[in-house]
Amino acid sequence: MRSVALSPSNRQKALDAMAREQLDVLVIGGGVVGGGAALDAATRGLSVGLVEARDFASGTSSRSSKLIHGGLRYLEMLDFRLVAEALGERSLLIDKLAPHLVQPVPFLYPLKHRVWERFYAGSGVLLYDSMARLSGRSRGVPHHRHLTRRGARKIMPALRKDALVGALHYYDGQVDDARHTMLLSRTAAAYGAHVATRSRVTALIREGDRVVGATVVDLESGRELDVRARQVVNATGVWTDETQGMAGERGQFHVRASKGIHLVVPRDRIRGDSGLILRTETSVLFVIPWGRHWMIGTTDTDWSLSKDHPAASRRDIDYLLDHVNEVLVEPLTHDDVEGVFAGLRPLLAGESDATSQLSREHAVSTSTKGLVVIAGGKYTTYRIMAKDAIDAAVHAMSSHLDRRVPPSCTEDVPLLGADGYEALWNQRHSLAASSGLSVGRIEHLLRRQGSLVVEVLDLIAKYPELGRPLAGADDYLAAEVVYGTTHEGARHLDDVIARRTHISIETFDRGTEVAEEVAALMGKALGWSKAQRAAEVDHYLKRVEAERESQTMPDDETADAARMGGRDVVPVQVTTGADKAETA
Repeated sequence: MRSVALSPSNRQKALDAMAREQLDVLVIGGGVVGGGAALDAATRGLSVGLVEARDFASGTSSRSSKLIHGGLRYLEMLDFRLVAEALGERSLLIDKLAPHLVQPVPFLYPLKHRVWERFYAGSGVLLYDSMARLSGRSRGVPHHRHLTRRGARKIMPALRKDALVGALHYYDGQVDDARHTMLLSRTAAAYGAHVATRSRVTALIREGDRVVGATVVDLESGRELDVRARQVVNATGVWTDETQGMAGERGQFHVRASKGIHLVVPRDRIRGDSGLILRTETSVLFVIPWGRHWMIGTTDTDWSLSKDHPAASRRDIDYLLDHVNEVLVEPLTHDDVEGVFAGLRPLLAGESDATSQLSREHAVSTSTKGLVVIAGGKYTTYRIMAKDAIDAAVHAMSSHLDRRVPPSCTEDVPLLGADGYEALWNQRHSLAASSGLSVGRIEHLLRRQGSLVVEVLDLIAKYPELGRPLAGADDYLAAEVVYGTTHEGARHLDDVIARRTHISIETFDRGTEVAEEVAALMGKALGWSKAQRAAEVDHYLKRVEAERESQTMPDDETADAARMGGRDVVPVQVTTGADKAETA
């Protein structure tokens, strides 16, 4: 599949096309389900538009635990169908759809009781592995094994001796969620979908009792346009109820937000070569390897405050530190925390007061004519959610089409960067020699770009100065900033610092030291004025300041009030921006 750039000019062309022609499907929401729905519809031969109010994955889809997994704890709830479905998707993502972004990751499950727990937990993990094998696809990850305490502490010397009597060692999958979500939408664009971020739906257009489109405001220019579509898909996650409300109807179900926070600490603060999964009084706690870092999470608390900027409080951070320190030889402190991020799970509301008991399964509603609502679910099963949403849309508009719409084929559609990834991985030493970069740098790029790495290397070959590491975040190259701007749809500073890269959570300064450098690179590519460049930096610094302040607050209410001090950036100067990669 030919690569398509999510460039400024292509964004403008997408908006123009959506304003000009009636679409088969308009998808609202650029998270993982919205991107998946756009890809599913486009690969069935439907005309598709995708609009997102902010950036790809700017909500829940960039703030997950970054795991592709079946969910061991759902076995305890006897939700075998959900686990089997998710394990099948895990294998598909690792083996075919996104091997550059999804890889196996090892976990230790410490055992605290000698006989019954090893049998009980071991039976669960055995069933977990068996269900993956029975999914009809390869398991995608190695088989589990039992360990003694000594064997477990060889793998994880950080564990206290009294924290376990033995362990289970098993594998799941790990994903770069923000990049995966972005590449879903970019792949949809490669198959013909019209894709535009920073495009907010302000109203649903109705004719009689039917939704026939949406009013969209281009937040970069202020332009308002009506987008007509035979079916509108509401894939807005925790904003589902608000979007549904634009139709003037309550809908068949409601979505409740559950906040989960994660901490990021340096890799050398926890000695070991495997992730950990620990039981808490309410849920489970993960310690997840993440490059030169560890991620620790998550919490599970009801959230009814700002959905745009969920805030982590001091209480949240203390909760995670207290629980992980119960098993560590060398306890972590607040000073060890490099980054903190908070996300909201979109849970289908039920009768339970505890969010951990609400359903992680998804539901599709077509109660309003012309409108399909998809909600709930978990990141791992996004493709099935997208398929179900488009199935419902196709069924609803079948009488208005002069052709038969084929079934979903996305299980056979690799994302951009997947085709040829393995071959390029095998050639990484020669790629390093020809590009002048280290093998480690090439490996880092391959795990982020897959076979699209050749486009980044071509950019460096043309502009050798872009092959330098960023002065304030040397894990990333200047070329990645420029490429993220010209090809990956980044429009503002935090798009690059928080989502195209993960600098915002991987450095102790939260990306403030690199903000000027990134703004200069983006500004040259996008044609920013000095005023806009300064505004972008100022906004980012205020965002970090607000986040830091919120994380010192004792509870959700005070943390939310503090976090609202750093709002979304507003463009100072509108640029229609011809693509300026050539001037980089």
